[in-house]
Amino acid sequence: MTSLIGEWIKSSLFYLILLLNLVFVIIIISEKRNPVKSLAWISVLMFMPVVGFIFYIFFGRDQRSQRMISRKGKRKLKRLVEKNKDMSDTAVTDLDAESILQIKLGYNLTGATLTHNNKITLFTDGKSKFEALFHDIAEAKSFIHLQYYILDNDDIGSELKQLLIEKALNGVEVRILYDDVGCWSWRIGHHYFDDLIAAGVQAKPFFKVTFPQLANKLNYRNHRKVVIIDGKKGYLGGMNVADRYREGVSWGIWRDTHIRIEGNAVHELQSIFLVDWNFTTKELLSKQTYFPKIEPNDGKEKIQLVTSGPLDENKPIALMFLKGITTAKERIYIQTPYFLPSSEFIYAIQIASLSGVDVRIILPEHSDSPVLQRASQSYITQMLRSGVKIYFYTAGFMHAKAMVIDNEFTTIGSTNFDFRSFEQNFEINAFIYSRDFNAIYAAEFEKDRKNSRRITLRSWRKRSMWRKVTESVLRLLSPLL
Repeated sequence: MTSLIGEWIKSSLFYLILLLNLVFVIIIISEKRNPVKSLAWISVLMFMPVVGFIFYIFFGRDQRSQRMISRKGKRKLKRLVEKNKDMSDTAVTDLDAESILQIKLGYNLTGATLTHNNKITLFTDGKSKFEALFHDIAEAKSFIHLQYYILDNDDIGSELKQLLIEKALNGVEVRILYDDVGCWSWRIGHHYFDDLIAAGVQAKPFFKVTFPQLANKLNYRNHRKVVIIDGKKGYLGGMNVADRYREGVSWGIWRDTHIRIEGNAVHELQSIFLVDWNFTTKELLSKQTYFPKIEPNDGKEKIQLVTSGPLDENKPIALMFLKGITTAKERIYIQTPYFLPSSEFIYAIQIASLSGVDVRIILPEHSDSPVLQRASQSYITQMLRSGVKIYFYTAGFMHAKAMVIDNEFTTIGSTNFDFRSFEQNFEINAFIYSRDFNAIYAAEFEKDRKNSRRITLRSWRKRSMWRKVTESVLRLLSPLL
């Protein structure tokens, strides 16, 4: 009798799992998302029925109905930006036709305007970036706005905390937006933000993950790394706040890219921060003091700041990248820690390379994520067969997120070349239209290439069968990673 009951329970559980599988498959299909991603989730459910349910609940559901900010709020911020913008140099006739089309695309996708007369300082290491940032924070007179995905409670995180506490106690307004997952308490400690708040700093978690809303928010993270100081200086790029960005890792330096901007683009950056602040706190900060008059400088760079996130239907940064790749005539240089391209990007890169464009991609030799690294490497054979030059960076960890196209267009920001950055994370990139800056970053790319080893198709085919199988399995899941 007992055995019969046991068999009945097993049979019932089996049919229940099949029924749940069918229900989740119907839900996935009904969401009308990217077919590749749908098939990936269906594969997970088929191979891991119970675990797949849990993964789908927390990471697979589409929660994109919220609006970042009201239309009225957007108009108010836009008026403040436009009021103080130096419009003396509005012509873009000195740019290539491809750049003008790229600028129009960015504007039509997100309303991102082209800003003129900007000065850019480039950082390719954490030491110089944090020296400049800490100096600018120490000089702040009115306000400091920071937004980071990761803030570690290590040496550099402690230095930043003490500096911000001093400024807040001296009357400077300090606001911090931090990603709730990137800064979970087990990682940063329970008192890091408590100490800041006690000193008068306003620190808020972006998309706070709480039960029972955990499944609605866990998958959508704010990956932006932004600082605005007094409305006159701004920072953005790929560097979080952690010792490894300055000190490196066990296998070498931490190679990253960040920029400091002065000029009209700072007001655009400020507006982006205030939209995120409003989304998080429901408070619309629209005082004139947050948009001070931009003082003339010797900057000549044209910058368009484009954001994207899960609430954007058109995946703006992905489309901007795709536009740049498809219109390239001479060269495409890509640096990314994770290379998980969709089929559109695969075809675009292959077409460019087979058309004679010099396509070069630098990836890390060693990664902070073995799973993502193996998934990234599953695309290398396709790239090599199309004539794309692939390099593995050997001096440390390549974490830079940058692309150089032809002789005028460069983009730097927080966006990785993968599904998560293009579709699920809140990201920001600076699209820079400048022959001078393009040449500067192309030279940096060449330095990195010399610290890399080139991968050939013949040598790549010699890797073990087990590694090839692992890459193939992880590639199947790449839309979910």
